[in-house]
Amino acid sequence: MRKKNYLDYIFNPLDVLRTKKVLQVNPTIIPERKEAAEVRLTLFEYDKAACQHTVLPKVEDSFAYLHSPAITWINLDGINKVEVEKLCTHFGIHYLMMEDILSLGQRPKMDEIDDFVFCVLNMLYFNADNTSVETEQISIVLGRNFVISFQEDASRDVFNPIREKLKINNSKLRQNGADFLFYMMIDSIVDHYYLVMEKLGDQIEHLEEAIVRQANQRTLAKINLLRKEMIVLKRSIGPVREMVNGILRSESELIEEKTEKYFKDIYDHIIQANDLAENYRDMMINLQDLYMSNVNLKLNEVMKVMAIVTCLLAPATVIGGIFGMNFDRIPLLHNQWGFFISVGLMLIVPMWMIFAFRKRGWF
Repeated sequence: MRKKNYLDYIFNPLDVLRTKKVLQVNPTIIPERKEAAEVRLTLFEYDKAACQHTVLPKVEDSFAYLHSPAITWINLDGINKVEVEKLCTHFGIHYLMMEDILSLGQRPKMDEIDDFVFCVLNMLYFNADNTSVETEQISIVLGRNFVISFQEDASRDVFNPIREKLKINNSKLRQNGADFLFYMMIDSIVDHYYLVMEKLGDQIEHLEEAIVRQANQRTLAKINLLRKEMIVLKRSIGPVREMVNGILRSESELIEEKTEKYFKDIYDHIIQANDLAENYRDMMINLQDLYMSNVNLKLNEVMKVMAIVTCLLAPATVIGGIFGMNFDRIPLLHNQWGFFISVGLMLIVPMWMIFAFRKRGWF
């Protein structure tokens, strides 16, 4: 365990700040988004014959691709209100969609307004330094012959495999339309969920071993931390099933019939991810029960030792009490061997009790 994490357990063992961040969500309050200092705009324009990759210096440079005959993918890294409004206004994206793009903590969902299919979902990352699940809100707009994606963080991205496939001439992605790119992006995000859950699964296994070896306050704090991460995981993954189902039920002309089978594949994956998240949540509950069982077992062992010690000392206490009474005539009071006889009884009786207890299997 790193030094920073160790100090966190001492000064903030239950991580109250993380609890507040995970649980305190009020959709009626408009969150204050920190504007991105730098916005990076990348563009892919492709068809079966060619693919062009361009880094655009400003948003206005993308306006010319609105009516391009080729398929266009515009990716904006870094959410800036002014830049997002410019891009959405020029491409005719509805105000409600633009509002969802600029908001924080959106529940994964799918909308179909005018000639656009819009979805917002969370991209998940596992931070090994503090054992937490980090989320990044991704908004994707599917239009006629173009896809526009909005990302908050430019430093992390799961879309790089898609970019590599676009550079391959005979790739399936190049042979299909914008709806297939839309599918590939959602599929990449969903597939990345499994990598995050795999990391969490490793943490759960290590925690289970630690609880079996030695259950203490540190392992209890670790259980509480992982349970909060399960809440983040479930909150991000659960609604995606409904989102994909909405795409499958959509009658939009933007999604071709031949592409629907690929969205059914995403639907199967997200169901499995939901089941796995439920299994992890059940495992965390079982780990808490295991922790309580180990603590109770340890307490029972301590109480058993104390009870045995008390029982073994009881004969000596009784014998000592009898010979300590203030009477003129006590047996063996003036016998030269009286002291040794009484001490011998104090030793022999507890030894006989130990033999009797072990024969009964009490310890």
